[in-house]
Amino acid sequence: MAGVDLDVAEGEVVLVAGPNGAGKTTLLRLLAGLLPLSAGTAVVLGHDLATDRRSVRSELALVGHAPGAYDDLTVRENVRFWVRAGGGRAADADAVLEELGLTRLAGVAFGRLSAGQQRRTGLAVALARRPRLLLLVLLDEPHAGLDATGRGLLDGLLRGGNGEGRTVVLVSHELDRARALVDREVTLVAGAIRPIPSRDDERPEQALPHRAEPDQLPPPERLSLP
Repeated sequence: MAGVDLDVAEGEVVLVAGPNGAGKTTLLRLLAGLLPLSAGTAVVLGHDLATDRRSVRSELALVGHAPGAYDDLTVRENVRFWVRAGGGRAADADAVLEELGLTRLAGVAFGRLSAGQQRRTGLAVALARRPRLLLLVLLDEPHAGLDATGRGLLDGLLRGGNGEGRTVVLVSHELDRARALVDREVTLVAGAIRPIPSRDDERPEQALPHRAEPDQLPPPERLSLP
């Protein structure tokens, strides 16, 4: 990271775009409290990550490339396990299995699923915890490995997420598809955020200001999520 300055409002869906190696996954891991801050400030869901990275983890979900499930447990057992670990209810697990079209696979061992089904199970684990912040719900390459049905279900959940007040930070190389789901897009280049203008041409006053090039930005970082 090299001068990241990012504020995300409650209920907002933000796409972080950028080339490989720009620091997108590192940014999500910082927001999730999995990496320590070496400089600057970061406040996520009211928690100062410089002094307390543990508290925020119960209020967010990070979905990365690996689903984080046990091969020998069934789909339902995996989802219920992680829901209970996060203080949730079994009913939440069952509801999200239905939302993601996994009910018929609930009794199948995770290790026997196809790649797309495993990816969907990973999403179910994250969503069943009803997080306030989703890192994709934080998601990293959210559509990777999903079949057409899974992509459609995920898109529907992302579009409906604001109805629950959920904030989403999304990383994806599928820009055309992702842009249809988000409120705002920022670009990460060489570890620095470079916002682009708003897509709402009817309200130019809300367009994001031009920022300095990465080599002109100061080293400290400032991150703020509701």
